[in-house]
Amino acid sequence: MVPVIELRGAIPVGLRLGMPFWTVFLTALIGNLLPVPILILFTRQVFEWLRKKSPLLERFVSRMERKAEAKRELVDRYKFLGLFILVAIPLPGTGAWTGSLVSAVFGIDLRHALPAIALGVLTAGIIVSVISYGVSIFL
Repeated sequence: MVPVIELRGAIPVGLRLGMPFWTVFLTALIGNLLPVPILILFTRQVFEWLRKKSPLLERFVSRMERKAEAKRELVDRYKFLGLFILVAIPLPGTGAWTGSLVSAVFGIDLRHALPAIALGVLTAGIIVSVISYGVSIFL
């Protein structure tokens, strides 16, 4: 559930701790998806509230909005697929939190954003698992 790290960190840590694969995979998947609806539904309201609190928080909000804006072309061009790709590629600056931020800033409805983000998280989980555990985990 931690921003930036998400399941990209949870799965390798679970492997390192010797936890069973399916426990690690499902826990990481669920933990990564739990904050998504809350983020999509309330980010804009929280941003507005933060803007009023201090210039430092205003700068933070502006930075987050610029981060979302940098992903606009991908999401505008490919819609569902663009949001899916943004979440599915396990690289820094991608993931469920970024997908949720982009969805909130662009006003993408939860019922359209959640399936794309969920499939993206599942795909990222599979990619990270294969890199961490090897292909044999799925056989």
